[in-house]
Amino acid sequence: MSVSTAVNVAQLVTLEASGTCVMIDVSSGIPRILHWGAPFTATSTDQAFLRSLAETQGGADLLETRRSPTLLPEQSAGWMGTPGLEGHRSGTSFSTAFTASSWRIDGSAGSIQSLVAEATDTVAELQLTTTITLLPSGLLRLEARLTNIAQDSDYSVDALRVVLPVPAEAGELLDFAGRHLRERTPQRHPFVVGTHLREGRRGRTGSDASILLAAGTPGFGFRSGEVWTVHTAWSGNHSTFAELGITGSRVLGGGELLLPGEMILKPGATYSSPAIYAAYGNGLDDIAASFHEHLRGRASHPVSPRPVVLNTWEAVYFDQDLDSLARLAELGAHVGVERFVLDDGWFTHRRHDRAGLGDWQVDRNIWPDGLGPLVTVVRSLGMQFGLWFEPEMINEDSEVARAHPEWILAPGNRLPIPGRSQQVLNLTIPAAFEYILESISSLINEYDIDYIKWDHNRDLVEAGDRLTGAPRVHAQTLATYALMDELHRRHSGLEIESCSSGGGRVDLAVLERTQRVWASDCIDALERQQIQRWTGLLLPPELVGSHVGAATAHTTHRTHALAFRAATALFGHFGIEWDLRDASTTELDQLAAWVDLYKQERELIHTGTAVHSDYPDEAYWAHGYVAPDQDRAIISFVALATSVAVHPGRIRIPGLRDEVTYRIEPIELSASALMRVKGGAPSWWTEPVALSGSVLGRIGLPAPMLYPEQALLFRLVAVDRADLLTNLTTERN
Repeated sequence: MSVSTAVNVAQLVTLEASGTCVMIDVSSGIPRILHWGAPFTATSTDQAFLRSLAETQGGADLLETRRSPTLLPEQSAGWMGTPGLEGHRSGTSFSTAFTASSWRIDGSAGSIQSLVAEATDTVAELQLTTTITLLPSGLLRLEARLTNIAQDSDYSVDALRVVLPVPAEAGELLDFAGRHLRERTPQRHPFVVGTHLREGRRGRTGSDASILLAAGTPGFGFRSGEVWTVHTAWSGNHSTFAELGITGSRVLGGGELLLPGEMILKPGATYSSPAIYAAYGNGLDDIAASFHEHLRGRASHPVSPRPVVLNTWEAVYFDQDLDSLARLAELGAHVGVERFVLDDGWFTHRRHDRAGLGDWQVDRNIWPDGLGPLVTVVRSLGMQFGLWFEPEMINEDSEVARAHPEWILAPGNRLPIPGRSQQVLNLTIPAAFEYILESISSLINEYDIDYIKWDHNRDLVEAGDRLTGAPRVHAQTLATYALMDELHRRHSGLEIESCSSGGGRVDLAVLERTQRVWASDCIDALERQQIQRWTGLLLPPELVGSHVGAATAHTTHRTHALAFRAATALFGHFGIEWDLRDASTTELDQLAAWVDLYKQERELIHTGTAVHSDYPDEAYWAHGYVAPDQDRAIISFVALATSVAVHPGRIRIPGLRDEVTYRIEPIELSASALMRVKGGAPSWWTEPVALSGSVLGRIGLPAPMLYPEQALLFRLVAVDRADLLTNLTTERN
């Protein structure tokens, strides 16, 4: 660790890891990022020029100032865009001018490196700590902490945001829209003058949230173009934005969106912003690789093979009974299921979604002997047992709501408009928090529960303390984190899935406490291709639940072959959400074969590097995973629709080693995707072929002709040159 006091001339700190470099001026009151992008080599003669980048250019007049903004831009420094800090002290101290106190660097090259800077405004009586951390994955993590150092007055924080500069080459933006059943819909547009602001006011991350905001060279793809991205790691109200001002400064930023009066700092109190994660790379696959490496390096990341899941929701909905579910468990075990999850409907009065939430006791009318008999059946079949909860919600028609109406989040006597016939339980009330904690914990103990599907099915509308009328989204978010943390502390090995009307709570803050997300309530395979493709920019596949549903999807009424449904689910955390009692013997056998394939390939998929071919025809996608040692890969070529071209062209397969020869191994389970016409199957599918990584990546394989809404799978396996001719000769004979 090194420590320095403030200086009056530009002083530069450079951090570098995994193809990302950040150069920071630490002489300002608040650190100023001068470069965030590719590493560079600077000679001694370059130093004066680099230092000049931190200085005012063209003069000291406001209209002539061309300095890049600090991490928290201030109007006192000439910044006329979105300010880093908004707040006041009873209408005064609305504008700050922080001066540097000290800075230090923690860590060293090759490890986690952090620049921690302290700044103070003695007039506004505020102290600011900013932390810029470069993780080994190449991710930047930005955090700010504001302390009220006044002795006798409060300070109201309205916003605390951090920003990163991007260069003029970043001329195009990519972010995501969405809704329930159609999360992660990409939208692209030019990076024009003004503010592109994405706010989440739902009290949860939101199905419409942009999990990443990317700026890049126009036309950037998965394998091409420089890209800069940010992610706001917070599960409550939040904002993420891109801004281009008339000075030419382009920034990406984000922070928590605070409700009026939600953050009032008493003397000595501190407010910490959510972390903003930022990734730089050449193409979106580089961005995904940084986030995936970071998440896989967490102490809480699941390390055991991700078990095949059977979830009961679309199989039985609320129609639960022991015989039906025992039979479902038996069929699940027959096809290779390893984890059985009982979904909504098991607790008191829960015959529909209008009653019972909050009454977390087993309904004895349905389960006269409790859940024990079902758990016994599940365990006897060699499966883990999981249970659905919605801990943060409450039905007005429930025993707990009748006993404690003050536990409902509301702005006063008037209740918010209901969502899915439910309200939100105020976990900031200690008694309510304790009630939920003990209710869930006692059931985990009683039934030795391995896994919780943690749902969250409504937005936090008018989320206030009912007795005081004060807003509670910030405190409710922290209470939810605390509840998850305490359950993990009490129950070692417990896994939690973040489900929120499907993919409504997908962010890196909740992922610090959960081992999986449910990407969408829609398991239509065609919709899931897109949802999983873009969720995968942030999350590796082992964290993304992906299920095989019924032939006709319950949410879209679109019908797909089993091979397409299973090939789609394969590239995630594989599961089944289908009433297997309705499946034919042939379908069960086919499903069992797909489960076996998942078990064979899950180590590769769940440790490998995601690769996407920037295929020019929008009717087709090619994607897959390459093993860390680049000796194996599994690839999916997907026909989303019909094409105007008869022949699809060639598939370039990125991410391989140029000098290595790979044997192409067709996965016959997917062969039904091939058109049964002359030329439908290319020669590499029907005959033994081995090609170099260089040829596969730069020339590519002739693409097969596929039926629409189908996927063809194949492996690539590295072979020793000495064995190559022998193997090919043997296979041909």
